[in-house]
Amino acid sequence: MQRIEPEFRESLIDYLRKNHSDICRHWFDDIEPSEIRDGVLRLVVREPVQLRYLQRCCGTHFTEAAQNVTGRLLVVRFVSPTDEARLEGRPEVKLDANAQQGGASVEEDSAERPAWLDEQMLLSPDYTFDSFIVGPGNRLAHAAALAVAAKPGRAYNPYFIHGGVGLGKTHLLHAICQSLLKAQPNLRLCYISCNAFMDLFHEAVKAGRMTDFRNRFRTADVLVIDDIHFLSKHEQTQEEFFHTFNALYQLGKQIILSSDAPPNEIPDLEERLTSRFSAGMVARIERPCFETRVAIVKSKAALHGLDLPDDVPPYVAAKVDTNIRELEGALTRIRGLAMANNQPITLELAKQAIDNDMASRGGNAPSLQSIIESVTRFYDVKLIDLLSKRRHKSIAMPRQVCMYLARKHTRFSLEEIGGYFGGRDHTTVMHAVRTIEEKASADQKLQAEVDRIEQDLLQRASR
Repeated sequence: MQRIEPEFRESLIDYLRKNHSDICRHWFDDIEPSEIRDGVLRLVVREPVQLRYLQRCCGTHFTEAAQNVTGRLLVVRFVSPTDEARLEGRPEVKLDANAQQGGASVEEDSAERPAWLDEQMLLSPDYTFDSFIVGPGNRLAHAAALAVAAKPGRAYNPYFIHGGVGLGKTHLLHAICQSLLKAQPNLRLCYISCNAFMDLFHEAVKAGRMTDFRNRFRTADVLVIDDIHFLSKHEQTQEEFFHTFNALYQLGKQIILSSDAPPNEIPDLEERLTSRFSAGMVARIERPCFETRVAIVKSKAALHGLDLPDDVPPYVAAKVDTNIRELEGALTRIRGLAMANNQPITLELAKQAIDNDMASRGGNAPSLQSIIESVTRFYDVKLIDLLSKRRHKSIAMPRQVCMYLARKHTRFSLEEIGGYFGGRDHTTVMHAVRTIEEKASADQKLQAEVDRIEQDLLQRASR
């Protein structure tokens, strides 16, 4: 057994920041090295959500860091304080096959795992109420989320949050879950995506295990479902979810849903579900204003331990006005360029990183989000319809125009574009591009429409 020197943790984190900066978080400083025994380095993590996140996502990186810092063939095991107290009395730690080959130890003690833990659910420690930036576009959604976390089943039930891609819906869902679990560690909380819910339902039907499926969801204290709009057109699943919703609601259990659109704009959703979704609090998240974007950039930089000069966040916020994911991407490019050049982050370096990205897209190229906004505004259609499976001409043509312009003006692959538009494959995108090219060459009206949308996009991108 080898006790850890005080400076070891600092060396370990320094290695990760230099070689794997993308995974580093400010809360890594709270990790406490315990000891090295039988080739296993134990790292104590006090927060359960952080512990689970590290076990699932960071074992390989920490093992690499430990081996380089010590010069020994070690594996890393993340443990809770309870695990650590028990392991102190264990004479030997057995490694699984993965650990013996230099990977992260995946041994876990099911007896110590909270009852709520579901293998399909992984909460991000980054997404807490403390790290959520409140602005004019999300103030109501944030206040309602706090109320739900404080009084589940009594404040707003159901709580339905909607808004565009990358605006913070998932952040609020994770924040609610973490707040609830911190207050009630044994809470039966089920957090799942709508697609995963549908997949489990179909598997249960095929296997004749509907009783198990219903027990899993109808006995939850809190049910959280992300992207509920994917229930659209799935009649069987809608029927099942209707009864699940009723069972939980009648018992006073909290239901939390997120969607790209409000309940009454989700296509092909049964009226009885629409009315139930609308019965509680329906809150919208809008695109962040400039001041909110500046605060978001500063918050994300602090999370990753980036030292930004005062003039960099306003510059990034002015150049990137679409959504939070794009802001994070800009910070990633800035950090990558600084590391590649071994330079501190400056305004000039930030300009270079963002301008290089725009140049790789073909100058001041429009984003996918701006393309969708221009097309939906021009044809007066709803975003949720573009992302749906509807094939009516009034929707199919604008959708094809979106795909055509996305392929022409962004660097996204066919697969990425198709995935954004309701999970379509690359052949659908190829067909859309060919269709618009062929029809526009023979139809002057369509060509004029596409030209007008492109002109609007390029004017907005050059501002």
